[in-house]
Amino acid sequence: MFGILPFARIGLAIALMVLMPLGAGAQDAFKEFKQLESTPKMPKLDAFIAPGTAPEGVKLRDVPMEAKLTADGTPVEEGLSWYVFSPIAGADGKLPLIASAKGGPAAFQLAPGDYFVNVSFGRAGVTKKLTVPAEGEVDKQVMVLDAGGLLLNAVSGTDARIRPDQLSFSIYSSEVRDDGERGLVMADVSPNTVVRLNAGTYHIVSEYGSVNAVIRADIQVEAGKLTEATIQHRAAQITFKLVSDAGGEAIADTAWSILTAAGDSVGESVSAFPTMVLAEGGYSAVARNKDKIYQRDFTVVAGRNTDVEVLMKDQQPQPPVSDAARTVQQVPVGTPTPPGVQPAPVAPLPSYEQLVPQQGGDDTSLD
Repeated sequence: MFGILPFARIGLAIALMVLMPLGAGAQDAFKEFKQLESTPKMPKLDAFIAPGTAPEGVKLRDVPMEAKLTADGTPVEEGLSWYVFSPIAGADGKLPLIASAKGGPAAFQLAPGDYFVNVSFGRAGVTKKLTVPAEGEVDKQVMVLDAGGLLLNAVSGTDARIRPDQLSFSIYSSEVRDDGERGLVMADVSPNTVVRLNAGTYHIVSEYGSVNAVIRADIQVEAGKLTEATIQHRAAQITFKLVSDAGGEAIADTAWSILTAAGDSVGESVSAFPTMVLAEGGYSAVARNKDKIYQRDFTVVAGRNTDVEVLMKDQQPQPPVSDAARTVQQVPVGTPTPPGVQPAPVAPLPSYEQLVPQQGGDDTSLD
């Protein structure tokens, strides 16, 4: 029933895309999930016309409008936003809004003349120029959105489910600007949310937790289809505990620092048992409690949530200072001894007898 596109992968990202056709009777795919930038189905609103935009005595013409996802698709019945603008900018430099409507197909009463018509469907939209004739028939205006839907989700490891409140997605344009950045299309997109977009390629950034589990992938959105993409995170949720014995209670008032194998800090916390989501790899957990430091190395395996216990017996030894490593500083003569420091013992000066050679048995004299 569904076609499966090849994996879209960047680095460790795997995006599985399932395209669901949105032709006649298939637009229900958009209704099964919470939608962004959508409106409930409602009757056409063709009564909002900006005051003073229609000259007196001018016959207004009925202009019907509808929008499709693709040229050969069926009209979109809900979730559309219509705007009709004058082509002549106002004093503020903006195009004056003439009329608007929300829902599905719309019908406007417009004076003969030129207009710009914009219709949006979530983040997808299209604008065209409209000329309303003074006489003759007014053709129905059909706007082709060339749009589809994107639904994002993620797993940890092979298939470990991630809680929705731990996931966040950001959607960027695929093109890189001159400054090296990409244009942001939508931020903080929750999983299982349909985002309506113009057809094209988008750069997706998936964040699992708030530390360093970030995956990027380029995903193609096709017109008239719902693209479901599942990102694979190489990460896991780790809970840390400082204990006196294995399996014991976590000790409170503990400050934690999590370091990579290269010694870079990736997370800090002051808690009895903090929980962090970490990308796959090797780390060191450093716990500080009552001026003592305890440390343990550990490895994060993708999709394997686990507890890391640091035992208090794993205190990091302080390097002893040997006598050979002590540096003795010469103190000038006459410098008073600092308070609380015992003065170094002073050897007595030699006596006169110790300096003068003793007379030998050969009766040698100094004279």
